[in-house]
Amino acid sequence: MRRNAGLFVAISVLSGFGSSAMSLVAGIWILDLTGSTSLAALAGLCVYAPVLAGPWLGGLLDRAHRRPLVIAVNLMLAAALLALLAVRGPVQTWLIFAVSCAYGVSYVLIDAGETALLPSALAPTELGDVNGWRSSAQEGMKLVAPLAGAGLYAWRGGHAVAVLSAATPVLVAILYAVLRLNRTPPDQPTERAGGPRTGLVVLFGQRATRLPVVLAAVSIAMSGFTTAGVYAIVVTELRLPTTFLGVLASAQGAGSVLGGLIVGRLIAARGPVAVGVAGTALFAIGCLARCLPWWPATVVGAVVIGVGLPWALVAAVTAVQTHTPSALLGRVSATANTAMFGPLVVAIPLGSAAVHLGARPPLIAAAAICLTAVVAAGFTRVPDGLPGRRVGDPRRPRSGRGCRPGRGRPTTARGR
Repeated sequence: MRRNAGLFVAISVLSGFGSSAMSLVAGIWILDLTGSTSLAALAGLCVYAPVLAGPWLGGLLDRAHRRPLVIAVNLMLAAALLALLAVRGPVQTWLIFAVSCAYGVSYVLIDAGETALLPSALAPTELGDVNGWRSSAQEGMKLVAPLAGAGLYAWRGGHAVAVLSAATPVLVAILYAVLRLNRTPPDQPTERAGGPRTGLVVLFGQRATRLPVVLAAVSIAMSGFTTAGVYAIVVTELRLPTTFLGVLASAQGAGSVLGGLIVGRLIAARGPVAVGVAGTALFAIGCLARCLPWWPATVVGAVVIGVGLPWALVAAVTAVQTHTPSALLGRVSATANTAMFGPLVVAIPLGSAAVHLGARPPLIAAAAICLTAVVAAGFTRVPDGLPGRRVGDPRRPRSGRGCRPGRGRPTTARGR
C-alpha cells in the first residue's frame, strides 16, 4: 500500500507541474498573440467552466472501467496539448482556448476518477495522510511550475511549454497503469440507473457528506470573492507595489504545503466535519487579518488562509470518499467538485463589484459568511469517524439509524 501511496503522490506532482505551467503560459501566449488582456483572462475561464458539467461527466466513470478511462483521458490530453504546435500567429489563438477547455474537462474526469479508484489501492488508515500529501504536492508545484513555465516560454516559446506539458500526462498514465489494485475494486461498470440527480441525492442526502462539502464550497467561493479586495488592500490601502501580491501568493502557498502535511492526522483524530469547520474558521481569521493596516498582518493572514483552505477541501473529499457507495463514487465525487468549485464562476465577478464599496468590506463580508457557516455546522451532529462501512454500499446491510461512518476504503482527490 505504501507503494500505491507513493505513486499517487508522484501523480499529483507530475499533473500539478504540467497544469500549473501551462495555465500561466496559456494566458501569456494569448496576450502576446492578440495584445488583449480580456482574451488572455478568458483562458482561465475555459479551464474552470467545465466543472459545471461535473455531475454529467462523472456519470461516465460509473459506467466504464475507471482506470482505463483515466489513462485514456490523460493520453487524449497529451494529444490535445501537442496540437498547440500548430499555433503560429493570432489566427490560431482558438487552439489555445480549445486546449484550455480540454484541460478543464480532463480536470473533472481525472479528479473524479482518482476519487473512485483509490478505495481499491489504499488501506483505510492511509486516506487522510495521502489526501494531505497530495494537497501539499500540488501546492508545492504551484510555487515552482509557473516560474518554470514562464522561464521556458521566455527562452524557447510556447511550443516548448506545450511539449513539456504534454509529457506529464503521458507519465501520469504510466503511473496509473502500474498501480496495484489489491482491494475489492469499485472500478467495474455499473448499470445503476440515474443521472446527475443521483449524485446530488447521494451527496446532499446525508449530513456526513453535505456539511463538509458545504463548508468547503463556502471557503472556496469566498476565496474568489475576496480576490479583488486583496488587490485593493495591497495597492490602495497599504500603498505597496503590485509585486507584493507575489509575496502573498508565496505565503499562502507555504501555508497550504504545511496544512496539507498535517491535515491527514487531524482528520484521523477529529473527523472530516471538525477539520472542515476548523479550516473554514481559519479562512475567516485570515480574511480579518488582511483587513489590518499593517503589511506583516496581511502576510500572516495569507499563511493562515493557506492552511485553512486545504483543510476544508481535504476534509470534504475525505467525507465523500468514506460515505459514498463504491458504484456511485464517480458521479458523486464529480458532483462534489462542481458544488465546491462551481460557485467561483459567480463569486469572482461579485467580489469585483463589491470592491467598489471599499477594499475591506468584501473581506469582512467573507469572514462573516464563513463564521456563519461554522456556527451553523456546530449545531448539526454528524457521525464523523472514518472506520466502518460505506453508507448505502449494496454489499453491506443498511442500519436503521441513518448515516454511519464509511467502510474506510480510502480514495483521494486532487485539490486542484
